[in-house]
This record gives sequence, structure tokens and C-alpha cells, in this order.
Amino acid sequence: MESQKTNLRRCTYLVLDEADRMLDMGFEPQLRTIVSQIRPDRQTLMWSATWPKEVRALAEDFLGQDYDQIQIGSLELTANHSIKQVVTVCEDYEKDRKLREMLSKIMLEKENKTIIFVETKRQVNDITRALSREGYPISSIHGDKAQQERDWVLREFRSGNVPILVATDVASRGLDVKDVKFVINYDFPNSTEDYVHRIGRTGRAGATGTAYTFFSMKNSKQAKELCGILEEAGQEVPPELRGMGGYRSYGSNRGSGRGGNSRGSYGGGYGGGNRYSSGGAGGPKKYGAGGSSYGSYGDKSSSYGSSAGGGYRGYSTSATTYAAPTSYSAGTSAATSYGASPFSATAAAYSANPYAAFAAMYAAPPVPPPSAGASVSASSSVSRGPVSYLNGTSS
Repeated sequence: MESQKTNLRRCTYLVLDEADRMLDMGFEPQLRTIVSQIRPDRQTLMWSATWPKEVRALAEDFLGQDYDQIQIGSLELTANHSIKQVVTVCEDYEKDRKLREMLSKIMLEKENKTIIFVETKRQVNDITRALSREGYPISSIHGDKAQQERDWVLREFRSGNVPILVATDVASRGLDVKDVKFVINYDFPNSTEDYVHRIGRTGRAGATGTAYTFFSMKNSKQAKELCGILEEAGQEVPPELRGMGGYRSYGSNRGSGRGGNSRGSYGGGYGGGNRYSSGGAGGPKKYGAGGSSYGSYGDKSSSYGSSAGGGYRGYSTSATTYAAPTSYSAGTSAATSYGASPFSATAAAYSANPYAAFAAMYAAPPVPPPSAGASVSASSSVSRGPVSYLNGTSS
């Protein structure tokens, strides 16, 4: 077409299959080039397993505004309820061992046709070679295989002569083998949509099947969506996976909520969040009179450092030592008794200013610059810091 050896002006019937997948793979420019050469009075059919806004926009461009839409099933991303989903949270180095344990059990089953999905073509070849040397009847398929070889592999797999197939996502769509009983996601795909397509290779046409998935920390950003798919299908959600679904990085986890957004904000860190219930309001980022603290251990009204500025407030505005914390029971600023607080030992440790040594070091006046040719002593490297930590001023 680019060399003008042929054209598509006489075509009257256009079929676009797996439209969402073609968009995911970046083929939109090629699609538009092809469609632009087809007469506008054509009949167009477009098929898509999902219906995101990008696919809707493509449909409006290629089919016009008045196209007829036939929807089978829900537009929400859901998995086949006939498939038992088993998710194992593990480290990457544990996958090989767990894969062999699964295959040793699967091969004892009467119906044991299995597809193993991995991320890259190189991994497909490596796993296939390793398991073949161990005596497993196995073959592989990926995008670099010639069409003739792909056809042969699929014939052997369908017939059951080779019951284990290792593949990339090239086999996640359009592969219709009715008696696949097991799917193993050695690597979790880049999207939960691909996950649903992968496990959909089993449990077809009213049959049942089992899908095993290895899920590691590098996939944690997809944990929340995967939990939703499992819950919608009535499957068991591992506690480790559910924990990943609420996972936040160190800075936002320890300081989320009203207490600030990082440990580094001395007044505003250690607020609410997953680890420490609900902390008080955050304070300034330096050693000011911050009001936040280690959330509430138990009752929300009894915070270790209330939003009014109680608790260990960093340096107080009126002294160079730590101010007495407030009551642990009500968070008021009037109480000075620790009562039966479990933190009394900690409070005693803070009675003295832990920065006294640093304050003394910075109390010396600045050393004047040496005259020309004069030697510089080691003590000359000590410069004058801020006078007070109370309000962060530089004067």
C-alpha cells in the first residue's frame, strides 16, 4: 500500500477483530492508514473484548455516530465464575520451585492440559528447555515462532500429545482449546484485563478449570484491582494480597492522614495511616510546635499527642527542652500527669533536650576567614548555625 502496488478502494466489508488489543500494541496508526483507503460506504464490524474510552473513540471514528452496539455480558471487568482462582504471593526466586511443585501434582490428574503464561519470549524458551530436560511433555509458542511451527504446536496441544504449553500473551486471546484444565500465570500480566483473558483459556463452554497465579511485590500496583476481581467471583483473597492492595510507600504510609505525609516532617509526621490508627494534625516541617504523634493506640479520642499540640511537640515555643506532654486520656492541654501511660519510661527519656550537645556546638561565634597565606585549623570548619531551634529563624 505504501509503494502503491495495490489499494483497498474496492473493499466493501471491513472486520476489525481484537480492537482493544491492537490499540494496546500500538497499531492505531496502521489501522487508520488501512481504513483511510477503504470506501466510506463500506460495512464495518468491530469486535472488542473490553470497552474502554480509547476503543469507544475508535469505534466512533471508524463506524460513525449511529452504529449499532451488541453487548454480551457486563461492561465491567469480571472473571468467569466457573474458574477457581488461586493466587500465591511469593518472591520471584521462588517461582521455579513452586512451578515444579504444581506441575508434579497436575500431571497426576487424568485431565492435565495446562498453559503456562510468562512475560517474555526468552523466558518461554528457558522454561521450556528446563522442563523438557526434566522429562515433562512440553512445547512453546510466542511471536517469534513461524506460523507453520505455531500450527504444529497447537495441533499437538489440542490432541493431548503435548499437554503443557508455555506461551506469552500471544496465546491469551483467540486460542480456543476446550479442554484446558489449568492455567498458570508464572508472571502476572501488565494489566488485569490481560489476566482475565489468560485465565479465560480454561473453563470454556460451561466447563470448569483452575488458574494459579504467582504474584510478587513488583506487581503490587495491580493488587487492588486483582482483589476486586477475586471478590466479585467469590474467590478467596490471600491476606498478603489484600495488604498489598492498601500498600503505600514508606513516606506516605507512616505519615498519611492528618499527621502529614512523611516521616521527615518532624512536627507533622507519624500521623494516621495503616500502621497507627489516627494521629493529630501535622505541624510545621522543622522543629516547631507540631501537634502530630503516633496516632491513637485504641480509642481515637485518646491520641498520643492531640491535634491541639500536645504530646511530644518537638521543641516548645517557650523552652529549649521538651514540653510536658498532655493527658493521654482526653488530649487536653491542661493536664500534666502521665497517669498510667505506657509511655512514661519514654517520657522520662525525653526530659532532657537530646539536641543539647548540638546546640552547644553551634553556640560558638563564627570563625573569621583566615588572612592570605594563613593556615586553616581543623576547628575553622565549624560554622555558626541557627541560634534557636524554637522557630527555625536564621537570626
